[in-house]
Amino acid sequence: MIATIVPDLRNHYPVLLSELISIITPQYGGTFIDCTFGQGGYTNKILSFAETKVIALDRDLESLKKAEKVKNSFKDRFLFKNIKFSQLNNLKLKNENIKGVIFDLGYSLNQIKDPKKGLSFEAVGELNMKMGINEFSAKEAINILDEKELAQIFKYFGDEKDSNRIAHNIVEDRATRKITTEELVRIIESSKRKNNSKTHSATKVFQALRIFVNKEISELIYGLINAAKVVKKDGVIAVVTFHSLEDRIVKYFFKSLSENKSVSRYMPKGDDKINLFKSISKKPITPCAKEIQENPPSRSAKLRYVIKKEDFYVLETDILEKFDHLIKIENFSQKL
Repeated sequence: MIATIVPDLRNHYPVLLSELISIITPQYGGTFIDCTFGQGGYTNKILSFAETKVIALDRDLESLKKAEKVKNSFKDRFLFKNIKFSQLNNLKLKNENIKGVIFDLGYSLNQIKDPKKGLSFEAVGELNMKMGINEFSAKEAINILDEKELAQIFKYFGDEKDSNRIAHNIVEDRATRKITTEELVRIIESSKRKNNSKTHSATKVFQALRIFVNKEISELIYGLINAAKVVKKDGVIAVVTFHSLEDRIVKYFFKSLSENKSVSRYMPKGDDKINLFKSISKKPITPCAKEIQENPPSRSAKLRYVIKKEDFYVLETDILEKFDHLIKIENFSQKL
């Protein structure tokens, strides 16, 4: 039975919603963890199925306002935690049959437009980019890190080809003036070679800074590891990514635990190694033409998912070693 409450999506479009719902099958009930609650698009849809429960997480305290509205509608079937999703293994889930763990790694329109967050190159004033529960801001990163460190952030987190020149000009300019959002955009534009791309010249640097400030690499890696631990047998882990770096991490994690023997099951004759996940498709699910037309930012979305084959908490993965070079760049933050 489906409830009649319809979520308010006037300012937010949950990407690949129908595809996600068909994968996690909330019509059969169960508990789901929405690791990126945001504006509540996925959560509201899941809760519209009567036998479901959602535990929602979000590091952005602004999401609490939306969460309170959901709580008023669904009372005992909804719980919100203002924590980072890398901490989901700290939830008390002893009696919960977790059928699905969902990640939507994109930013909502509300977050992009929030002048206090300063996520966009169209923002004005002091550099920020903090999503919540942060140790430092983009302002500190831009003004304290050295030229080589900034260049590596721009190159590896933003795939910025002119990373060295941009970093050099930032360091030169900050010696004589304050680097605001507008000033950073000016430096980037003056540093770039001829830009024939349809995207703004500052896009990649701003992406890189957002990733660095919010430690999105280690967040994602530990979020995936802990999701693999808490989801139950036959449960689903589903991740929607929006840029190639995120997708590469998710793809590797899912593939490695689907194709490599990743958990040990005790057998009378010894240890029998098995795969933790079953992968249904090697290719990601992408938005249809209609969704892209209605919601243009969805064009870069990719949905990947796996099904947990066995009820094991301990798993063997080399994902931290695989992406160690990126975590080392994140660790530049120790200077801040």
